[in-house]
Amino acid sequence: DLDRQLHGQHLAKAVVVQAVRGFLQSPQPGKTLVLSFHGWSGTGKNFVARLVASHLYRDGLKSECVRVFISLFHFPHHTYVDSYKAQLQKQISETMQLCKQPLFIFDEAEKLHFGLLDTIKPFMAPCDTQCQVDHRRSIFLFLSNLGGNAINEVALDFWRAGRMREEISMEDEPCLAEECQLLGEASEVCFVLLFATENSYARSNLLKENLIDFFVPFLPLEFHHVTLCARDAFLARGLTYTEAALDEVARMMVFVPKEEKLFSAQGCKSVSQRINYFL
Repeated sequence: DLDRQLHGQHLAKAVVVQAVRGFLQSPQPGKTLVLSFHGWSGTGKNFVARLVASHLYRDGLKSECVRVFISLFHFPHHTYVDSYKAQLQKQISETMQLCKQPLFIFDEAEKLHFGLLDTIKPFMAPCDTQCQVDHRRSIFLFLSNLGGNAINEVALDFWRAGRMREEISMEDEPCLAEECQLLGEASEVCFVLLFATENSYARSNLLKENLIDFFVPFLPLEFHHVTLCARDAFLARGLTYTEAALDEVARMMVFVPKEEKLFSAQGCKSVSQRINYFL
């Protein structure tokens, strides 16, 4: 499914497949698997999270072993953070007791209150003899727009240099901040620290204590990627299509930067709604 339906994301495909496969094949993981997805809206972060859920459970996101939290929906008011913390701790604990290998998805992770991140942290730390519940088989996915602009700059620089986006590697992610260079941190960590230093997610102990195993960059989508998303949307509805129709759907999207008009500002989000125009 990643190969057929995730377009323009060679980095995400490689990192997610390697990380999840290695984790599932490990007879006794040392800790929870924690992945942090970064990139603009509509680039495939939620899609990949759904695929992971479907791979783990027959019912996918509807499984009782999968919990999805959307920051501004589930935790909208900071004044109630203490109540949210208690609820979140209870829900995570109960799911871990119920399921051998639960999946927790936090969408809009950059908007999570600092206190909620501290509540989550113990469930992702290495488990010793003091753990009430062995959570080492759990998987946590954090989805965030943080670092999206930095990732896009890398993709734009490659395009301007006449290089293929498939040549972009994890080593090409920007590492410009002095503190990153001095610490010798991996470049994918640097783009989060550099572009979100005032954000609670970036400043949380999840980073400081190396609880996040993989930072997964999602690249911005180009015109031909949007046409592929449109094709998938037509096929999902059992509709026939023409290449001209796919191009027309893509042309309905806004492309940036203003001069190059290279990347879809919304990724593939709203593509499925736009094919209603052809019905």
